[in-house]
Amino acid sequence: MLNRTIYDIKSILERDPAARNALEVILLYPGFHAVLFHRFAHMLYRCHLRFIPRLISQIARFFTKIEIHPGATIGKGLLIDHGCGVVIGETTVIGDDCTIYQGVTLGGTGKDTGKRHPTLGNNVMVGSGAKILGPFTVGDNSKIAANAVLLREVEPDSTCVGVPARVVKRGDKRVDNLDQIHIPDPVSQELCRMSARIDRLNAELEILKNNGNER
Repeated sequence: MLNRTIYDIKSILERDPAARNALEVILLYPGFHAVLFHRFAHMLYRCHLRFIPRLISQIARFFTKIEIHPGATIGKGLLIDHGCGVVIGETTVIGDDCTIYQGVTLGGTGKDTGKRHPTLGNNVMVGSGAKILGPFTVGDNSKIAANAVLLREVEPDSTCVGVPARVVKRGDKRVDNLDQIHIPDPVSQELCRMSARIDRLNAELEILKNNGNER
């Protein structure tokens, strides 16, 4: 636990340009405090204790505004930057050297039992406000954009954006077009379909009227 804590401090100093020294990280970084509380709570949780680890997690939540269930498994070097509103569920697994920004939820969909929260590989970045929901894996070195809602598995080295999130880049190769202007308007398309159907019904009605008059 001590070695992981030292690694956590070094990782924050390397990846956060606002961190000037180790003392500042230890005293002033709520993300570091939340992870530190969690490591102790998780150790007790693995000893089949339940109440005390949950109590520790709630105390940590009160002071840091970051909620990490003691059952979650967190690798070394996690950076929770500006972490207010972060929620990490019970069966979440987070690899090494991941970065999570404020407002992120690593949660379940409410439909699963057992393993019901996501697994993040190593060196995954999750942007502010993003939601990753369900028992699937986000591959190593992937990036989830701010406010994305990810509901399915992601291969390594992927970049995901949108609601629901989709892969737009894998490694250095763009997967699809990010043009947000020249895209079809779904409301306009539906109105066109309805207009065409009304025209067909009017034509059929005229045919029926004509047949009736002939008789």
